[in-house]
Amino acid sequence: MNKQVGLYLFYGILTTFINILSFWILNELVGIDYKIATTLAWLLSVIFAFITNKKYVFNSKSKDSHSVSKELLSFFLFRGLSYIIDLAGMVFLVEIIHLDSTISKIITNIIVIILNYFASKYAVFRK
Repeated sequence: MNKQVGLYLFYGILTTFINILSFWILNELVGIDYKIATTLAWLLSVIFAFITNKKYVFNSKSKDSHSVSKELLSFFLFRGLSYIIDLAGMVFLVEIIHLDSTISKIITNIIVIILNYFASKYAVFRK
C-alpha cells in the first residue's frame, strides 16, 4: 500500500467516524429523522474531508482563491453524488430491508469511501 492510500484510509476512517458519530448523536440522542441526520452528518464530514484530503492526502499546493474554489466546488460536486448514494442506500436499507439505521449508515459509508477515493484522486486533486 502506498503512502497516499494509507493517508486516505486514515483520514477516511476519521471522516467516517465523524459521519457516523454525528449521525448517531443527531438521530438517536437528539431524535432527528434519519434522512435529515444523514444530511447534516454528511455536511460536517465533507468539510473535514476536504481539509484533510487537500492538505495531507493529495498535498494540493493551490492557495489562490480561484484554484481553491475550483477544488472545493469539484470536491462538493463529487461528494454530492456520494451523498445521493448514501441517502438512497439508507432509505433502501432502513425502509425496505428494515435494517437498523446505524448499521445501515456503516454499510453505506463503506461504499461511499471507495467511490470518494477515486473521485478525489482522479478528478478533484489530480496533478
